[in-house]
Amino acid sequence: MPDLTFTVLGAEPVPYAAAPVLAFKLGIANAPATELIRAITLQGQIRIEPLRRRYAVADQEGLRDLFGEPERWSQTMHTLLWTHTSAGVPAFTGSTEIDLPVPCTYDFNVAVAKYFYALEGGDVSLLLLFSGTIFYETAEGALQIAQIPWEKEAGFRLPVATWKKLMDMYYPNSAWLNLQQDVFDRLYRYKMRRGLPTWEQALESLLPADEEEHSDAGC
Repeated sequence: MPDLTFTVLGAEPVPYAAAPVLAFKLGIANAPATELIRAITLQGQIRIEPLRRRYAVADQEGLRDLFGEPERWSQTMHTLLWTHTSAGVPAFTGSTEIDLPVPCTYDFNVAVAKYFYALEGGDVSLLLLFSGTIFYETAEGALQIAQIPWEKEAGFRLPVATWKKLMDMYYPNSAWLNLQQDVFDRLYRYKMRRGLPTWEQALESLLPADEEEHSDAGC
């Protein structure tokens, strides 16, 4: 009966994908090592554990929108579900490595995007939970099926710089904002009435001219 162990060895941006994706290098080891694993259909759930790191003053300012005032974080800061993912694992004996694709979003209506964007540096504590089906061969050559228990998991500390590198790759010098339809329609009409050629100019015209001075004065 297979007994799998999972280890995250690293993570890198995937270039030229249809949407931003991180490839997590996943090590998989089986005991007994001589048992032939024919295939695995692997499912993963990835959670962010925000309490497992320190936050600089700049981080705290950026996280207010997500968790409120830092004094309340012991009550408001909880584990965040990042995403679900899946992968097929080909045949191996003993151990193997695969790329586990992890889709990422730059939508600032999503808590995970807000969290990563707010951080200046360091790393983020992740918990990966695994499930799925194992197809393996017994010593007699018979094909058997087993389920991966839900307690199978792996921790990993993802550098914030890796996430920012991914977003810079797909959205260079830009950010993505999702608006409700009625708000977008109002902004679109505003832009057209004033003959503003870009969305940046439309938004800048709505922002107070002395906003930056007020912000600096309050620091």
